[in-house]
Amino acid sequence: MASVETFPAARPFDSATLACVDGDYGSARPLPSEAYVSPGWYEAERALLWWRSWVCLTAASYIPNPGDVIPLDLVEVPLFAIRGRDGEVRVFHNACPHRGMKLVSERGNAGALITCPYHNWAFGFGGELRQTPHIAGTGKHTFEGFSKEGFSIKPVRSAVWFDQVFVNLSGDAEPFEQFIAPLAERWSAFDGSLIRHGGADSIMYFDLEANWKLAVENFCEAYHLPMVHPGLSSYSKLEDHENIEEPTFSGQVSLVYDPDRGDHVLPRFPDLPEHWSTRAEYAALYPNVLLGIHYDHFWAIRILPDGPGRCHETFDLYYVGDEPTQPGNANLRASVRETWREVFQEDVDVVQGMQKGRASPGFDGGVFTPVLEGPSHCFHRWTARAMM
Repeated sequence: MASVETFPAARPFDSATLACVDGDYGSARPLPSEAYVSPGWYEAERALLWWRSWVCLTAASYIPNPGDVIPLDLVEVPLFAIRGRDGEVRVFHNACPHRGMKLVSERGNAGALITCPYHNWAFGFGGELRQTPHIAGTGKHTFEGFSKEGFSIKPVRSAVWFDQVFVNLSGDAEPFEQFIAPLAERWSAFDGSLIRHGGADSIMYFDLEANWKLAVENFCEAYHLPMVHPGLSSYSKLEDHENIEEPTFSGQVSLVYDPDRGDHVLPRFPDLPEHWSTRAEYAALYPNVLLGIHYDHFWAIRILPDGPGRCHETFDLYYVGDEPTQPGNANLRASVRETWREVFQEDVDVVQGMQKGRASPGFDGGVFTPVLEGPSHCFHRWTARAMM
């Protein structure tokens, strides 16, 4: 009789299974099936991978004005981001230090202070406690021996790069500048201060019945392009791509980026080296943000897990300078957006299909092909090391 652990979803997390994943391309195995379907694995990821890593959580453009706030969630940890009066974006735990009440429930502007809806304790945009109404009885708003300094909202370590807001829950990951340096250096020709979010019509959402890792590794490789993306492959063929394989990010290079937009020409990043005239790069920055950079636009897809078998993707599209974001260019933005929607929608079925297959005890994680899946191997190896 088969034991319950015959089924991948019932297997607990076991770091010993990762030894064969943490190896060189050609000898390493992919992650085991339970890494995608087991609740035990998901809980281990919460404690090890998501807690200790720099994770991309939201876009700074969502909160453009001082006092703008947005509630967030990272593996069931409630957070919120707020833009301060100094223009900086900060992230905090979304819990009042008095009784643990959730402070921010919807996107909007906090007004003068962040006010708890339970007892109206109020906090500055830096998290400092400012007001404690009736704390010592009716009309008595303070008392001897009570220190407001000890009851600030708990901050979360955060940083912003190319409008993406990153957080580190544990607070002890490497400095963000060190984390982002390899990709920032690779894309140093692009001036991130020039990017402008396209606005509400440049956001897309995809809800997948699949583990978040499958969305990342599908993005990493170009092997599936002829089969899954026939339209894209008609002008960007498999042989027109190169692999990106780095310790903290991986993906693809297209050597034939040359979109036909008719009479509509998007502004370009200035002073790019000549090779960028036909080049575009698509990098998965581990663990959870997929980035695409081109001479005339940039996009980011943040993937956040919702248990072992679901994830949510948010796509944000950016342009160079203010002109493309104006109302008169809505049709141009829609054209760019819909081009990418078609591509990413084609990926949904295959990602969800891989999730369904991993429920089978007849699948043991599979194998990497010897040439085209190096970027996926990089991601698997990073994940294995993050879980050790």
